[in-house]
Amino acid sequence: MNHVAGLENASVIVTGAGSGIGRATALQFADAGAKVVVADLNALSANAVVAEITAAGGTALAVVGDLSQQDVVDQVVTAALDNHGGLDVLVNNAGIMDSMAGPHETSDAEWERVIRINLTAPFMLTRAVLPHMLAKGKGAIVNTASEASLRGSAAGTAYTVSKHGVVGLTKSSAVMLRNTGVRVNAVAPGGVRTNIQVDINPENSGPAVLGGYMGNVGRIAEANELAAAIVFLASDAASNINGAILPVDNGWSAI
Repeated sequence: MNHVAGLENASVIVTGAGSGIGRATALQFADAGAKVVVADLNALSANAVVAEITAAGGTALAVVGDLSQQDVVDQVVTAALDNHGGLDVLVNNAGIMDSMAGPHETSDAEWERVIRINLTAPFMLTRAVLPHMLAKGKGAIVNTASEASLRGSAAGTAYTVSKHGVVGLTKSSAVMLRNTGVRVNAVAPGGVRTNIQVDINPENSGPAVLGGYMGNVGRIAEANELAAAIVFLASDAASNINGAILPVDNGWSAI
């Protein structure tokens, strides 16, 4: 077990935990002694991560479904409360990419899907966990923003707007909750080696317009590098960090 301040026996929810950054984060929390709810849309992937954690001696269970649906959100929170004895940490990590479309090329369907999954779901989960954290007087929420949340040149319009919204959700929540013992922060990944699906339409504006900017991405990070930052922000080692947007991007945002 890897000792991390304040995480042993903590009850943790990680969304999008079936793969990529979410999987790495769930594994690192479990290695720190936390009990993890692995929430994901893909049942096969979620159950595989649970099996990986339990095989290593950890505690985890899977909840499968669309996290922008209230009944699924309720299932996730109830699973943590009933099986893990409370709620200490929420990691809003689940997200999808867009087609690199500009505003004039973005359909209602694409806009609504990206905003719903990337922004509405984190809001709904935040709203659902807060009564339990506030009653306890302590908790940590860590959101996954993006390089696209810091600039306008790292994705299409829908994704960029959704991740700017995640930053707003993070900062507003941190201010509203600053005297309650509940902290809210975010990581802003740059390029990361994951299996997130990017369905780019080569006829959209993004590939041509953003190509030069995307050349600044630098080294592609491994998912466990992002996970380490998330676990740190959730731990007691970050007890006075609140409302921070932490770039984990090898300096891309500093250019």
